[in-house]
Amino acid sequence: MENKKKLGLGSAVSVCVGLIVATSCLLTLGRGMGLAGTGFIVSLFVVLILNIMLSITFGELYAIMPNVEGGLGQYTLAGLGPVASIISNLSAYVITSILAASVEMAMCGMVINAYFLPMIPAPVLSVAILSILFFINYKGVNLFARVQSIVVVLLIGSMTVMGIISFFKLGVGPVITAAQQTAAPVVGLSGYVSLAAVAFWLFIGIEFVIPLAKDLKNPKRDVPLSMILGIVMLFVVQAMLGVGMTNYVTLAELGSEALPHMIFAENLLGQFGVYWMGIVTLLAGVSTVNTVLGSVGKILSGMAQDECMPKIFAKKNKNKVPIGGLILIFGGNFVLLATGFTQSSGLSNILLAASCFWLTSYILVNISVLVLRKKYPDMPGRNKKLTLFGIPQFLCIAGNLFMIWNIAEGEARTLIYKIFFILLALLVTYSVVWVKIIKKMPLFHTPDVHALNLKSEAPVVVIEPKAVIEPSIG
Repeated sequence: MENKKKLGLGSAVSVCVGLIVATSCLLTLGRGMGLAGTGFIVSLFVVLILNIMLSITFGELYAIMPNVEGGLGQYTLAGLGPVASIISNLSAYVITSILAASVEMAMCGMVINAYFLPMIPAPVLSVAILSILFFINYKGVNLFARVQSIVVVLLIGSMTVMGIISFFKLGVGPVITAAQQTAAPVVGLSGYVSLAAVAFWLFIGIEFVIPLAKDLKNPKRDVPLSMILGIVMLFVVQAMLGVGMTNYVTLAELGSEALPHMIFAENLLGQFGVYWMGIVTLLAGVSTVNTVLGSVGKILSGMAQDECMPKIFAKKNKNKVPIGGLILIFGGNFVLLATGFTQSSGLSNILLAASCFWLTSYILVNISVLVLRKKYPDMPGRNKKLTLFGIPQFLCIAGNLFMIWNIAEGEARTLIYKIFFILLALLVTYSVVWVKIIKKMPLFHTPDVHALNLKSEAPVVVIEPKAVIEPSIG
């Protein structure tokens, strides 16, 4: 039989990079550089190390469950049971998607309003685009099936090219000297480390290369290695671009502007830079939200079929679209945009609240791998050299808790915690009530890993909420 596993390490790295980067990364990078200047590179490096440890965790989980295609909920189901599985899935793929997609839509509306159609309010533009995308997905049309990969190239290519131009001070605008640069609000090693939570969004979603494992030539090696190489590559590009931003924009502007990447592009390349970055922002933002609308409904439909969500989420319209999840995601984004919440609370704060949920999922995943290691000590395929007595997992758990604790300061921190803890409390309550009362199942019963491997031969859909392309899974 012909071997169809023909993707090499390079392909896996490119997919990993493409799934992580989105326009919200540019917002976060500008915000971080505005807070700490070039010291934000230390924050990026801290998160890089933690995510290298996380890649070891996911590599081990893949070795234990090679037929499970990467959903956080599947791994936590095997390690911690159904309640943790529901919390993990809904945290990473639903709540985070709603929060992050609203930021992407808000950025689209703000860019169009500021640079193309100033006579139409930004929230109106955002809601209009969101409504159009809802209608397209309701009809079952995969709008960006053929062009999403182009959007990835445009976004990553733009970051790389602008990073090189700005880092080496080759732009058309005046370069800001050290004497002209404003002071950074955050200084010192402890301050830089505390900004790891801000930097975290720039590397989120490394596990989405796992669904491609079945198409790789050497998945045992390439799954963890592609994650590591991908985030190292992103670290280099983002560090270069971040330094370049400080060459053309003051730290005060980077920290206060709603669209710091647009100010940077204008200062770097003039009006051409505005059009360049504006078009890329719009394409990437629309593509991201289109992916979210099209994929989260499938996740909820799969959870409903597995009896983890109400059956209404499994129902499909005549176009075979899971309508329950589509309406939920659209409704959540519509409320955040129409009420002006994305304007009043700040885009960065919403992304930080979303980060808290993803960090929670990563904590559960790291605990799961420790449980599975004890439960299945002789599981074939595991690379025992990388287990290191649980050091990678304990570092990740401690680092993730540290990032949640240091998510922000002052009123911003209070707002982020309100969003996070209120939604988390609702999520935990739903999970416990659903599992214990409605389904009458043990809260912490874990299925056998071998049974999960057999059951998971069916395709599973996952999504990176800030991805500009949808993973091809199964």
